[in-house]
Amino acid sequence: MSESLLDFFADWYLTFRAFHIISVISWMAGLLYLPRLFVYHCEAEIGSKQSETFKLMERRLMKGIMLPAMIFSFIFGGFLLFVPGVLEQPFGWFHVKFLAILVLAGFHGAMGKWRKDFERDQNQKTPRFFRIMNEVPTILMIIIVFMVAIKPF
Repeated sequence: MSESLLDFFADWYLTFRAFHIISVISWMAGLLYLPRLFVYHCEAEIGSKQSETFKLMERRLMKGIMLPAMIFSFIFGGFLLFVPGVLEQPFGWFHVKFLAILVLAGFHGAMGKWRKDFERDQNQKTPRFFRIMNEVPTILMIIIVFMVAIKPF
């Protein structure tokens, strides 16, 4: 990569980091809230006004907030990788963080499938399942934050 491009990323590091943090917070908010909506949606009668309202809320949350936030998290996080000194040896912590992010993105995809199941009135999962799934993003967030903040290896 050319030195001028590296300088560009270095000059804009704080801005990219701020946008990355904003994007991650927005994405995580959705990842934590959507399973809770699913819990309540399970308890709504199929075809009821409440069920239809949940469908609308879930679709807007997924497509209007979570998907753009995830995309921007990856974009700005990717920009940060080009800043000189961000990835210094050893960077085993980054591999753990990146794996946790991939699992989080996979979880996002699973929630998209579950949302479509609700949209088609074909959900087969229980409220208990979604209560358990609600813990997945929290655990992954803890792993990611510890990897970035402490860089244990």
